[in-house]
Amino acid sequence: MKLLFLGTGAGVPAKPRNVSSLALMLLEERNSIWLFDCGEATQHQILHTSLKPRKIEKIFITHLHGDHIFGLPGLLGSRSFQGGETELTIYGPKGIREYVDVSLKISQTHVKYPLNIIEIENGIIFEDEQFMIETLLLDHGIASYGFRITEKDKKGTLDAERLRSDGILPGPVYKRLKKGETVTLENGKVLNGNNYLGPEIKGRVICILGDTRPCENAAILASEADVVVHEATFAADSEEMANNYFHSTTAQAARLALHARAHSLCLNHISSRYLNEHWNQLTEEAKVIFPNTKMAYDFLEMTIDPHKN
Repeated sequence: MKLLFLGTGAGVPAKPRNVSSLALMLLEERNSIWLFDCGEATQHQILHTSLKPRKIEKIFITHLHGDHIFGLPGLLGSRSFQGGETELTIYGPKGIREYVDVSLKISQTHVKYPLNIIEIENGIIFEDEQFMIETLLLDHGIASYGFRITEKDKKGTLDAERLRSDGILPGPVYKRLKKGETVTLENGKVLNGNNYLGPEIKGRVICILGDTRPCENAAILASEADVVVHEATFAADSEEMANNYFHSTTAQAARLALHARAHSLCLNHISSRYLNEHWNQLTEEAKVIFPNTKMAYDFLEMTIDPHKN
């Protein structure tokens, strides 16, 4: 599981930072990619990575400001030309369906894959045997959502040494026991797979927030998350400006991560007013409050390691 930042700037594209887009790489977990926001030129950014658009399974749009959606029609069209045939689902605030439908209709773009669009509200918007995704409304000038991606706990590792000591040799039975099944051996002995499994392995939690001022819903989504990706459009000394523009500062993002008891914080959505030489200062402003902080930059890859028992 990796986070790949495709665009980390705020508002308009700049030479060092493109506008918002973030890929959650789930290639080992489900051979797919989930994209969060799709600002202008996202598909150009993808060209500089190993990411394959045909592997994009879901796209989550935090809100409908242009720097988060202007790249979406182009990416959807290109995916057809790049071998994308599997179903793709877009999740976003009310209005995302109209935006996509009109963009594709007016440009006469015909995608060759099933395209689903789900307009979201607070609550669980997706769940299967592997993951659950919850969303809550944040505090921005228009409806903007944050997402909490929870990997479900996994069964513990199989104690192969104990099985061998009990006279049970490796074979197909190990696979069934690993699933926690009850197995009857040829000699009539009954084995409960759960008796040979270690403790459950806790799933990882990622919080990805859209544009927002500090708010309680952001803290709820970020609670004890392994990684919180939080906008930090402005420096710590620009709190009044951040409030006026419905954004957050570096210090406010750090205070939220601290309040939420998160494990790590990644600052994102940085205003183009801050040049490369300012980035260390911005990061340090947050680290004074929440030490395990780093700043995102375009093409940064972050590996989120599995939990250990």
